[in-house]
Amino acid sequence: MISNCVFCKIINGDIPSTVIYEDDYFKGILDISPANKGHVVILTKKHFADFFEMDEEFATKALLVAQKVAKALKMGLNCDGVNILQNNGEAAGQTVFHYHIHVIPRYKDDKVNITWSSGKYDEGEAAELAVLIKKYI
Repeated sequence: MISNCVFCKIINGDIPSTVIYEDDYFKGILDISPANKGHVVILTKKHFADFFEMDEEFATKALLVAQKVAKALKMGLNCDGVNILQNNGEAAGQTVFHYHIHVIPRYKDDKVNITWSSGKYDEGEAAELAVLIKKYI
């Protein structure tokens, strides 16, 4: 537990939250500033700053919890879809440096906007990048 981490304080019960899921490793809470009503934030009970600090066991469990929550949102809220969003690092939009996953219910014509401008590769650029990345997998 990190004393100045808002998510550690939520996990510890120092800050109140509306819990929709909990097990030995994770707590799923309703986001206090939801993109849509029912927006869930899944928190690790063990403090990891981001995805890169997690071991494979935790990463696997996190995705399975996200799937459970997404299915519950789809059935319970009758939403048309679900975004599962996870940011790592300030440049990627991470604002709280405690690993967490957003599970956002989506509806046709809702006002949630998760977009980016599409880019393209120059001739041969994708192949070059693939070589660089594959060295580390």
